[in-house]
Amino acid sequence: MIQTSEDLQKLAINTIRTLSIDAVQQANSGHPGLPMGAAAMAYTLWQYHLRHNPRNPAWPNRDRFVLSAGHGSMLIYSLLHLAGYDLSLDELKNFRQWGSKTPGHPERHDAPGVEMTTGPLGQGGASAVGMALAEAYLARLFNRPGHEIVDHFTYALVSDGDLMEGVCMEASALAGHWKLGKLIFLYDSNDITLDGEAQMTFTEDIAARYGAWGWHVLHVADGNDTTAIDDAIRTAQATADQPSIIIIKTVIGYGSPNKAGTSKAHGSPLGAEEIQQTKAYYGWPDEAFHVPDAALDHWREAVTRGAAQESRWEADFNAWAAAHPDLAALWRRVWAGELPDDWDADLPLTFAAGDSIATRSASGKALNAIAAHIPTMIGGDADLAGSTSTLLSGNPSTGPGQPAERNLRFGVREHGMGAIVNGLALHGGITRPYSATFLAFSDYMRPAVRLGALMRLPVAYVFTHDSIGLGEDGPTHQPVEHVMSLRTIPNLYVFRPADANETAAAWVTAMSLKSPVAFAFTRQNLPVLDHAEHVQSGVAHGAYTLADCEGTPHVILMATGSEVHIALEAHAALMADGVKSRVVSMPCWELFDAQDATYKESVLPSHVTARISIEAGVTLGWQKYTGSSGVNFGVDRFGASAPYQTIYEHFGLTAANVAAAAHRLLSN
Repeated sequence: MIQTSEDLQKLAINTIRTLSIDAVQQANSGHPGLPMGAAAMAYTLWQYHLRHNPRNPAWPNRDRFVLSAGHGSMLIYSLLHLAGYDLSLDELKNFRQWGSKTPGHPERHDAPGVEMTTGPLGQGGASAVGMALAEAYLARLFNRPGHEIVDHFTYALVSDGDLMEGVCMEASALAGHWKLGKLIFLYDSNDITLDGEAQMTFTEDIAARYGAWGWHVLHVADGNDTTAIDDAIRTAQATADQPSIIIIKTVIGYGSPNKAGTSKAHGSPLGAEEIQQTKAYYGWPDEAFHVPDAALDHWREAVTRGAAQESRWEADFNAWAAAHPDLAALWRRVWAGELPDDWDADLPLTFAAGDSIATRSASGKALNAIAAHIPTMIGGDADLAGSTSTLLSGNPSTGPGQPAERNLRFGVREHGMGAIVNGLALHGGITRPYSATFLAFSDYMRPAVRLGALMRLPVAYVFTHDSIGLGEDGPTHQPVEHVMSLRTIPNLYVFRPADANETAAAWVTAMSLKSPVAFAFTRQNLPVLDHAEHVQSGVAHGAYTLADCEGTPHVILMATGSEVHIALEAHAALMADGVKSRVVSMPCWELFDAQDATYKESVLPSHVTARISIEAGVTLGWQKYTGSSGVNFGVDRFGASAPYQTIYEHFGLTAANVAAAAHRLLSN
């Protein structure tokens, strides 16, 4: 029950509004309307419900708050500053400027207390589902009778635009299916989008939609009614078997005499004259970045309150740790981001040279070998577990009202899957969460992959059926541009291993990386190569010499994945013809590019300019390794439906063609 006086509430709420409009005006850029309209709901949540400690933003049992409508970033920056986080008023004055902690959209790690990078609409709400899923899983893993050390809510402030996005729909449907009762959406329903009134494109019944998904739906008719908002939040918190959405009717740009309730308040500064009139409406002095002492004192109560909340939790944690030392050791390790000493006890997996196995199958074996020693490693697939080989054997799957399982079943929802897996990593306590689908469908989840890379999340995006080697399913399912497209995303490590041993080594390498990884695995069987002795080091370096000659090679053959064995066949033919060649396997460009100049020169000596690349995908990009005089074998068109051996033959991806190209290169 709110006991703060109405005058003090208004003062605290209007401080959010005025800081927001002043920062946007000073930057001459930004979105003032959402912070003005949503200030009251944010105040109510942060002041009376959100459990957080401004002096320790990483407290594991804090409530999570995600501003999914990231364009309204000044809302969260104002909240963080006022509540006592390490975000000074000067940083608010430096909004959207180079090097500030207050970029145009919230970015994880820039401002302490920002839980995730948002801005692409829908992603925040969808990843909040992943955070709530992590809470449910960790609660079941760690909690014991009398010790609820994992017990917190995930809140997301979502907008009309968020709820239009398919990714938010996909994830919301799963949240209802799983009955994630610790998830609460505060829907800023202001009926305005950037281009005008939302009804131009958005007339569906949101309450009916979320009700159909199994959500608990509440309504607040007046977005400035803090008592009604408070009551709705309390009701949502008490609903343990359903996620809740609180539909709060607000006025965008509230208080602006000429722009409130219109798209003019959405994405541009109000202007000096309009700000003056707006502040007059609030009863505010015409002074930029004015923070009344009474409002600041009220907001800073969060510091004392948060410290007390964490202290009580620490006492419970210590009692729990004394009673359950093994669980406590696991807890400390996973929150520190450390792997257990025995995580690789079943590794290395060594596959016998000459055997034949699809890299998707080898991946499944490696994944299971690693996850068997890491109970906080969970993940799942988009209705393709049997095809992607990503089920953790002996573990149950998620289902209706059953979220806290290791095998996550996402259904045919690739985009939602990617965002939810990002949310698992953002929450913390989950080790290298993973998703899985066909590589051709990576386009469906690319925005989530991009955002995961932007945030440097330690996740694994598993993609199988990685090339024209898919065969008869044809060009709709045969990815040709996708591996190269993924390589263009900064901070993303893309692995395309050549055989089963490189696959296992890729998983081992990925476990130590501090950024996301994308795996591209084959459907078809590949011969296991005779390189087990140095494969782990080679993969860890991104590229390595797989087959060589005496002295300096005349030509270098570079390949990834299923085409490495073509390079090896061509190498044998060339050597038989007296042509000295070297085969370089390049499972991860990003790792190779990160090596020092000496190592890179040892693998690709600069004086050897006769170079050939072989990869069953677009050739764009290989030129940085082959140079302007090199030859690039690939697939610069869509695929075809036929047995994969036939497709390779028709597209010229054969050892004979590679050897012939080498001879032509050397004769020029």
